[in-house]
Amino acid sequence: MGLKIGITGGIGSGKSYVAKIFQALGVPFYNADKEAKDLMNSSAELKAALEKAFGAHVYAADGKLDRAYLSSVVFKDKTKLAQLNAIVHPAVIQHGLDWANLQTFAYSLKEAALLFESGSYKTLDFTILVTAPTAIRVKRVMERDAVTAQQVLERIDKQMSDDEKRKLADFEIVNDGSQPLLPQVLQLHDYFLKASSDSL
Repeated sequence: MGLKIGITGGIGSGKSYVAKIFQALGVPFYNADKEAKDLMNSSAELKAALEKAFGAHVYAADGKLDRAYLSSVVFKDKTKLAQLNAIVHPAVIQHGLDWANLQTFAYSLKEAALLFESGSYKTLDFTILVTAPTAIRVKRVMERDAVTAQQVLERIDKQMSDDEKRKLADFEIVNDGSQPLLPQVLQLHDYFLKASSDSL
């Protein structure tokens, strides 16, 4: 069981791309957002809690989560969104911890969009924040999702700011297209390997 590292960043920061570099170095990787989606379909406990909170029709006839319906409910109502997060976040955090405890590498990496907002960072040894200037983030998301600059800025506005995240993060990787990513990743990789051996 090695160190538990978290990685996060706002939309368009390139956190998933940075996480892939760590994976290429052999670091075990947990994608909290993907696992949350899987758990909402596979965990009987989670299913029961979601049906109780949002009604039986939150799951379609085939037993799969009706994402469109759930989204239409929670994105109009902050209370409902908070209710959804209160059900899903603790389950995913626990699932991620159980997974991390099974890993044998010096450290494992968990990627989560809401690493700080969910409180998940409190269960980790170190956290990495991936940042990029707003203009670059907007351009990346416009190209990726075929949306307007205004739509991207609205999404950014809904997220915790980088300044707030910096106060909670242990390390920052700047992904602005001019500073090379690999040296930044390798420096942290070496740091975590050393920190892991020091903690033994």
